[in-house]
Amino acid sequence: MSVYDTLIERGYIEQSTNEEEIRKRFESGEPIKFYIGFDPTADSLHIGHFIQIMVMAHMQKAGHIPVALIGGGTTMIGDPSGRSDLRQVLDKEEIIENGKKFKEIFERFLTFEDDKAIMVNNADWILDLNYINFLRDIGSLFSVNKMLTAECYKNRMEKGLTFLEFNYMLLQAYDFYKLFKDYGVEMEFGGNDQWSNILAGIDLIRRKEQEEAFGLTFSLLTTSEGIKMGKTAKGALWLDKNKTSPYDFYQYWRNVDDADVKKCLSLLTFIPMEEVEELASLEGSKINEAKKRLAYEVTKLVHGEEEAVKAQQAAEALFGKGPESDDIPTVLLEKETVGDGIGLLTMLVAADLAKSNKEARTLVTQNGISINGEKATDPRQLFTIEDLQEPILVKKGKKVFKKIGINE
Repeated sequence: MSVYDTLIERGYIEQSTNEEEIRKRFESGEPIKFYIGFDPTADSLHIGHFIQIMVMAHMQKAGHIPVALIGGGTTMIGDPSGRSDLRQVLDKEEIIENGKKFKEIFERFLTFEDDKAIMVNNADWILDLNYINFLRDIGSLFSVNKMLTAECYKNRMEKGLTFLEFNYMLLQAYDFYKLFKDYGVEMEFGGNDQWSNILAGIDLIRRKEQEEAFGLTFSLLTTSEGIKMGKTAKGALWLDKNKTSPYDFYQYWRNVDDADVKKCLSLLTFIPMEEVEELASLEGSKINEAKKRLAYEVTKLVHGEEEAVKAQQAAEALFGKGPESDDIPTVLLEKETVGDGIGLLTMLVAADLAKSNKEARTLVTQNGISINGEKATDPRQLFTIEDLQEPILVKKGKKVFKKIGINE
């Protein structure tokens, strides 16, 4: 079975161009050089990118060569795909720093020694482009009418598509053309939202080089109800432990819906599919064993075995042996913030256990908050510096724990 069949079996592949030829290419046994682009719009990759990182890892294990493209040039414009509004435009220094952090993440999952994987930055060829020459050489090959039918532009038409964003498809197509010509890259992979851009690159290569290139897209990471996964009360589920702690990361996967266990095990771990089927078939309370395995395996891949074990032990301590663990997330409040006493509602907001005093009040009045094992019932309760000298354990609902103390 080729890695192409593996990707289909595990549920990665959603669309492909000329599947018959792609299958032949995979079955030939010759290494395939393919690329996936990542625009450094933030200082970390998030779980939505992890699907694509897993695909690169599967491909490399099978002897193929991933090319991780950092979009240092395209990020200067911003991809309109999947957006209803204009992306925030970052300055050049931010983009460079974000790109460096992306590189650190890729190196956890891919081997770059002996060119087994390659990392490039499209700033190297995009930032120095002569715009008039680019329009004559590349822009003349694109139909505006055809571009406007692309999904990535349709979503922006109602609120207004800027000319800046309109250039994005040309630049991504040019990336594929450059990588095809200069690096021998024959396939582009990406999320479903990149389908129009990938087709544009394939068409450009055909027109310029009279050769065929190929594209594959993957399903986005969504729940069984079609909602994007990876959204938490704090925002995105980041792959950087400084933005999402290993414990919070572990807990996210430990708490996924029963219906999503198989999909997550298939896409986010290397567990053999036979075992995935067995785990996903567990019923009733036994499905929790599958969720524990999922949480451990994904956390191990992203943060390493040591952090995964610590997160697992912290969770077991909370749910099995009581809340005695140094791995429970801790929030240290400044003495100035507490002053003569900080209200319970304010403290819950400061600890990111509620988004507002209104939400905090609802949690308290509905018995959703416990402090050191006792239900909190008085929204007006005050905590002094002395009260917080020894961190208190706050429990929100059944599964969220935090220690709150004073920053000495």
